[in-house]
Amino acid sequence: MDIELARTFLAVVETGSFLDAADKVHVTQSTVSMRIKTLEEQLGHPVFERSKTGAKLTPAGLHFQRHAITLVRTWTQAKLDAALPAELYASLEIGAVPSLWDGFLIEAMPTLQESLPNVAIKATWANTEDLNRQIEDGALDLAIMYRPRNAMGLVALQLFEDELVLVSSDKDDNGDPFGTSYVFVDWGPEFRADHLLNFPDLVSPGLHLMIGTLGLQYLLSTPASGYFPRRIVEADIKRGSLRLIDDAPRFAYAVHAVFNKDQEDSFPGQAARHLQSVSRSLTIGSH
Repeated sequence: MDIELARTFLAVVETGSFLDAADKVHVTQSTVSMRIKTLEEQLGHPVFERSKTGAKLTPAGLHFQRHAITLVRTWTQAKLDAALPAELYASLEIGAVPSLWDGFLIEAMPTLQESLPNVAIKATWANTEDLNRQIEDGALDLAIMYRPRNAMGLVALQLFEDELVLVSSDKDDNGDPFGTSYVFVDWGPEFRADHLLNFPDLVSPGLHLMIGTLGLQYLLSTPASGYFPRRIVEADIKRGSLRLIDDAPRFAYAVHAVFNKDQEDSFPGQAARHLQSVSRSLTIGSH
């Protein structure tokens, strides 16, 4: 089977329409229709029920879905493995939201490499939505994220609970941490939703940063306040460079390692369990 048939099928499943799937796989709508028709001819059954509101999986399409995911994942892995040098016999693609690289994955990477000798590790970062899509499509072997989608055939192994706390580098204890010096650091959709719920009347901050590392550097150089994972700022709190705002709301999010159930005993599952072990030895989680 042409792997593009399976990839296009999954794009229609995700988007719910042939038109949106065409944008996703960068082809015309007529090409999507032709590919799905070819797929249905090869399977001998229709995989979608077409209507004016979109495309819905048939029973045959539902059964084929998990096989399509496996096909795309296997093909992606095969291309990566074919390009490996002789001393490496497998590859592992890991993706994570930016906030989980700082203070966790970067520190865990050396021992992860030691635990998986002769495995090439490719690491990247993405937002929650893209990570969900990539792990479901097979573009990633392992995703480290908050609140993964409950998708068929995937395992979500909880690593630890991340606690976001409000800290300030302003030495004036009587100052308003949500005043003009407040910095909004974007830790993802979960944090944005909770922040809006808890501070609906907060005027839009003068500084909005998308990268947590930049936010911490800013606080350490300029009197300001902002929310950060406690594991990242714990050392600065102990040194006195930052002070914890005790009466401010705190937000906790469970961190998961997500991988395909079929790979529980192979490198993705091994890597997830190693990260779970590493997380127990780090200064992370609720206090």
